[in-house]
Order: sequence, then structure tokens, then C-alpha cells
Amino acid sequence: MSDGDLYLRDAYRIEFDSSVTASDGASIVLGTTAFYPTGGGQPNDTGTVRDSSGKEYRVTDVVKGPGGVAHRLESDGPPVGTAVRGRIDWDRRLAHMRHHTALHILSGVVYRRFGSTITGGQIYTDRARMDFSLPEFSREIAAELVDGINDVVRRNLPVRVRYVAREELLHDPSLVRVAAHLLPDVETLRLIDIEGFDVQADGGTHVRSTGEVGVAKLLDIENKGARHKRMTLALAPP
Repeated sequence: MSDGDLYLRDAYRIEFDSSVTASDGASIVLGTTAFYPTGGGQPNDTGTVRDSSGKEYRVTDVVKGPGGVAHRLESDGPPVGTAVRGRIDWDRRLAHMRHHTALHILSGVVYRRFGSTITGGQIYTDRARMDFSLPEFSREIAAELVDGINDVVRRNLPVRVRYVAREELLHDPSLVRVAAHLLPDVETLRLIDIEGFDVQADGGTHVRSTGEVGVAKLLDIENKGARHKRMTLALAPP
């Protein structure tokens, strides 16, 4: 994790001050940013950056690369050294946060019941899906899993971020619900801790408590293979 990754430290940070450290026309890198780059099944943030003259540039995509987090703009951006103020599209960010936390709750419910791990997932602003390694699946089982999500939502448990050494994860496989090769190659890993319920490694943005997720409802289930089952859910406003 970089000191410039504000989105990892405070998911509720909407505005921030920074400066342009690299520019390639309509793509700029900032010294520090609150914009979340696409990754881990979570889409990028959108928003704006504004220079000191008041000129505003629309941020349409955000990706992480070897040179840092690149912010793709609708037009050529400001030159290197320009001081800017960034602003996140909050409604989009919050939707991603709520759905991401919902998937963590679902992962915890599935792990407790079946001991199964995640094989994939995707977050949208209006829904989210998760894939599991399960031998059997049905709409009845899926409905029970949704009931499990909503029980955790009703309990309004705190959701906290903490960090551990990579070696600690090797001694506690329950903290990793994805394939080991998907984990970032860093010495310190970020954990999302739903107090008293579930802890797992993750690099996305989340709400502060499960009560902010809202009531989950089942949209669809799919059988993608012998042990590959997919479940899609939506959330009511909290």
C-alpha cells in the first residue's frame, strides 16, 4: 500500500488536494488520490479534478499501473506540477462500498456453512455477484444464504480495516477466500474485519457498519460448472 492511496485509508473521503506527477495527454497520475482504481471485482471511481484557475476535468476511468494510479480524463489534462483538487462521485462510490461489504458478508455466511472459497465476483452500482466452489446449489440454499446476509445486516456490526504481515495469513488460511496467486505480492496485507463475524484479506472500499449495507434480496442463481455456482443479489436502501 502506498501513502498516496487515500481510498484504502478512508473510504468516506470525497475530496482531496494533490498535484499532477505524470501526464500523458488525457491520462494523469497524482501524488496522492482518493479515486479507487478498478480491481478485485470493484469498478473504478469517477469524478472530477479541478485546477487553481477553476478549470474542471472529468475523470472517467481509473487504473493502477507500474507508474502509479492513472486517472483518465475526457480531455487533455493539466501539466505536471499542477495543483489540483479531486472530488469523487459519492453516490457511485457508496453503491460500490455497500455491495462490496454485502459480498464479504455473503462470503462469510458461505464459509461458515460450507467451508467454501470464492472463485470470482463482480460489483456494480445496482447489484453484485459472487461465485463459489460448491458441489450443490439451489434457489432454496441461495435464499437461506440471503437470510444469513440480512441477519448480519440487522446486527449492525462494525466493519474495520487492519493490516497484518503476509506470514500471518499463511498460518490462518481462513483469512484468504481467494486463490493465493490473486493476493498482491506485498509484505503487509489489508484485512476487512466484520467484528465478531468474519475477517478476510481485501483491497476494496467498504462501509463502516453492516447496517449501512441495506437489506439484500436474491436476483438470480447460475450453475457455471460442477463446482462453480454463481449468485447475484441486489440491495434495498439502508
